[in-house]
This record gives sequence, structure tokens and C-alpha cells, in this order.
Amino acid sequence: MQFIGSAFKEIVTFIVLAVVIVVPIRVFVAQPFVVEGASMHPTFESGDYLIVDQLSYRFNDPKRGDVIVFRYPNKPSVFYIKRIVGLPGETVNIERGIVTITRTDGTTLTFDETYVVAEDATYNQTTSLGPEQYFVMGDNRPKSSDSRSWGALPREDIMGRAIFRLLPPGDMGVLPGSVTIPQ
Repeated sequence: MQFIGSAFKEIVTFIVLAVVIVVPIRVFVAQPFVVEGASMHPTFESGDYLIVDQLSYRFNDPKRGDVIVFRYPNKPSVFYIKRIVGLPGETVNIERGIVTITRTDGTTLTFDETYVVAEDATYNQTTSLGPEQYFVMGDNRPKSSDSRSWGALPREDIMGRAIFRLLPPGDMGVLPGSVTIPQ
């Protein structure tokens, strides 16, 4: 009988320690995310299993080109994954599918988006971003619901950036979807 009590105590201790360690990490440091939909094809496919870094953006600002997971502004219980294109204070101009950024210092940036699978050459839009707003777009532009349709993304809705891809095993890696884009 003493063995059963001792085993029960060890199991309870293990569960409590696991909760004390895992819950804070999951809430404040890293969160799992499963990609759904085709908006980020070919960078990410439905079923890709990612780990999202929730800590970095508490100390550093998101950068252009980062792949982020965020709460959809029109329905905060839904999470989206997109790429940051425009930064706070900038103006994003899309003309026939070509994205041009006017930076806060007035310089203009047109970057090569080789990661984009399909441009929407019929699309034109100009959006000026506020001090805490980002312009995000999917890599599969015709299949993406993004800032072009629902507006700028408030910083407070950003959960974090994709830091690891764990599944599928053949595509496993650190900072999946990373591209070099001038800031």
C-alpha cells in the first residue's frame, strides 16, 4: 500500500512540474501552429507544423519579410500566417501586382518577390500605415485574404514569427520562409 502512495505522489509531482514548466513556455515563449489553406503556397502548405516565437517581438520590432502568425483583426479567435511587406509609417503601393514601398524617409523601395507564386496583375491599391500598423500579404497572392482586403494589421494582433518548421520532416528547418528583403 505504501508503494501505491509513493508512486501516486511521484506522478502528481511530475504532472505539477510539467505544468509549471510547459504552460509558461507555451503562453509566453513559443506556440505550435498548423498551417491551413493555400495563401502561403509554395512557402508553406496546409498541414505544415510550425513553432511560433512569441518572445522576440517583445524586445525587437517585426521586420519586412518576416513570416508572422497573428490574430485576424476582424475575428480575433482566428489566426493567420502571412509575410510582412509594409512597416509602420510607410506607404504601400501596389500597381498591377508590383509592390512599391515609400519609406518614412521618403525613399522608395521596389523589391524582387521571387517567393511569390502568382501575382495578381490586375490589382491596384495604395495604403498608408499608422505608427503601430503593418501591411501583410500571403505568398500566393490570388489565394490570400490579407491587408489588401481587410486593411492594416495592428501590432497588438501579432502573436509572433515562424521560427521552426517541424513537419513535414523533409522541410524541417529554422526560420522557414526567410527571405532577404531590404529594410
